[in-house]
Amino acid sequence: MTLAAGPTPYAPDDRNGYFAVVDPSTGEAFDEAPDRRPQELDAVVGRAHAAWQDWRADPVARRTALLAAADAVDAAAAALAPLLTREQGKPLTESHAEVARTAARLRYYAGLDTGTQPIEDGRPVHSRLRWRPIGPVAAIVPWNFPLQLASAKFAPALAAGNTVVLKPSPFTPLATRMLGSVLAGALPEGVLTIVTGREPLGARLASHPGIRHVTFTGSAATGRAVAAGAAATLARVTLELGGNDAAVLLDDVDVDKIADRLFWAAFRNCGQVCMAVKRVYAPARLYAHVVEALAHRADTTAVGPGLDPASRVGPVNNAPQLARVEHLTARALADGGRAAAGGHRLDRPGYFFAPTILADVPADSPVVTEEQFGPVLPVLPYDSLDEAVRAANDTGFGLGGSVWGTDTDLAAAVADRLECATAWINHHAELSLAQPFAGAKDSGVGVAGGPWGLHGNLRPFVVHRPEEA
Repeated sequence: MTLAAGPTPYAPDDRNGYFAVVDPSTGEAFDEAPDRRPQELDAVVGRAHAAWQDWRADPVARRTALLAAADAVDAAAAALAPLLTREQGKPLTESHAEVARTAARLRYYAGLDTGTQPIEDGRPVHSRLRWRPIGPVAAIVPWNFPLQLASAKFAPALAAGNTVVLKPSPFTPLATRMLGSVLAGALPEGVLTIVTGREPLGARLASHPGIRHVTFTGSAATGRAVAAGAAATLARVTLELGGNDAAVLLDDVDVDKIADRLFWAAFRNCGQVCMAVKRVYAPARLYAHVVEALAHRADTTAVGPGLDPASRVGPVNNAPQLARVEHLTARALADGGRAAAGGHRLDRPGYFFAPTILADVPADSPVVTEEQFGPVLPVLPYDSLDEAVRAANDTGFGLGGSVWGTDTDLAAAVADRLECATAWINHHAELSLAQPFAGAKDSGVGVAGGPWGLHGNLRPFVVHRPEEA
């Protein structure tokens, strides 16, 4: 999920030591959060290291605490979800789903056990592999899924026996702070610490000498800076750096049957999803039908504040990201594209942009080649399947992709040709807690999710014992 380029959310009424938090449905500040100074991290990381000594020693106590934490999250959903919607913008139903996913991930990792494994190598020794926690973990989280992405980082890290210092985006700090308060009743002090603030707080956290693993979700440019900072201390890094996922429609696709699924694969959370469909490649003979079907859904989807039960699409989260969406759309139209639906900011308070379907856009327009991360979807025609696959792969990103058609064997063969880490057939952007989540090319380093996410927070420890005489 890519962080927007642009300034952090300063507001004219900022008080010393706090920064304003804006409701994207109004564009107005409605609360504030502590603006922690980078020099405060020494004490925070020190407490995390001290808490690690006991936390890593008792896996049974950890499991019990994580299950209690999951129950606490569920119990607090009625307070967490509306606050998340207020600062992030997504519809309330999506916020409730995010809270539920947070609790479910805690339960999932509480149930994993690495155990001890024998190593059979033919030598006259007994070799056994165990896994040990690595120490305090820094988790740096963006604004599109503040709670879900936070839990994707802290749940496996805590289950592995590490402690965590978590920094949310300054655009969405409030629900994360509330989550920290909720979890404080289940977790020992210092095991999970939430720090909020503007840059250079995140940069300092990523390079802090007391941190042993940095897990970050955001833009590729910021990810490189995070990796460079972590390299100074040789800390492990896990980077999820966004995507530009392509959906390839086969010649036998039933457009009317898949149009709803395809539309929401692109427009859920106002298109602010790292693995959302961000480009559609349609066979030339079906191109007009595909554009029309998607445009109809864009034109008829209710756009409004996330707390309004009628809203299906909320606002863009922040002003810099809205400006980026506007710029990419205007450039696409200037390049010769046309807006089959939308194409403009809505004339109302807040950061609302009309759900947009772009047709006839040149393949080299930035809205195609870059990650737009908003409610804008270009649809491009192709003449041959080889051409479609080449176009889908012609990007520096490699997060996900999908193939849509009636012949699922052919779809699977095409999916195998996509240069990405996850491919779907006739759906998109659906992940279970048990599967790995990774990126190819510029979409990231390391693996999250499932047991792979747990092992990313552990190091191997091998003991060799000779056979008894």
